[in-house]
Amino acid sequence: MSFLSQLGWLYATKAFDTTQKVSDADLGQILEAMRLAPASVGLQAYHIYVVTNQELKDKVQAVSWNQAQIGSSSHLLVLAARTDLIDAKEEHFTALSGGDAAIREQLAGYEGMVNGLIGGLEASNSGLAWSAKQAYIALGFGLAAAAELQIDSCAMEGFDGGAVGEILGLPASQTAVVMLPIGYRAATETPRPKFRLPQSSLVTEVR
Repeated sequence: MSFLSQLGWLYATKAFDTTQKVSDADLGQILEAMRLAPASVGLQAYHIYVVTNQELKDKVQAVSWNQAQIGSSSHLLVLAARTDLIDAKEEHFTALSGGDAAIREQLAGYEGMVNGLIGGLEASNSGLAWSAKQAYIALGFGLAAAAELQIDSCAMEGFDGGAVGEILGLPASQTAVVMLPIGYRAATETPRPKFRLPQSSLVTEVR
C-alpha cells in the first residue's frame, strides 16, 4: 500500500467500532507525525489533548451536536491553539538552546525575527487565527499518518470550543479549534465512493 492509495481509502468516519482500540504504538506514530509537522517559524503554538476517558468523550459529544464518532472513538485528539505566544516562544528557544546562554545568544537573530512576528500578531489581534493554522497543519499530518496505518479518523470542527475547553480543563491561553477522533470503522459504516474535483479544476499552472 502506498501513501497516495491510502489517501484514497481515507474518509470521514461517522461511527467507530467500540470493541477495537488503537494500540499505544500506533497512537504514538500518529502523535509523532503531528509533532514533526511543519510549523511557521518552527513555533508549535498548539497543544494536543488525547482523551480516552469515556465519560469525558461523552460530555464532549454532547457539546458537539451529539456526533457519534466522538463517543465511539478509540481516542479523541483535541487540538488547541495557543494564544500565549511569548510563553510558547520562550519554551521553544529554551528547549532549542538546551538552556545554554551562549547557544541562545547565537540564536538571537532567529529569536528577534520570531519576536517581530509575535508583535505583529498581537498588534493585529490575530494570534489565535495564526495558531489555529499551525494546529491544522498538524491535523493534516495526523490524518495522513492514521490512513497510512489503516486507522480510521474524522476531522471535526462542529463543536462548542468554549464548552470543550471547560470539559477538558484547558487553560485560558488555549482554545480548542479542531478535533480528530480515531479508531476503526463500525461494521455499519458504508462509506460512499470518494469524490474530489479533478486536478484540471483545482490546479492552474502559471508559467
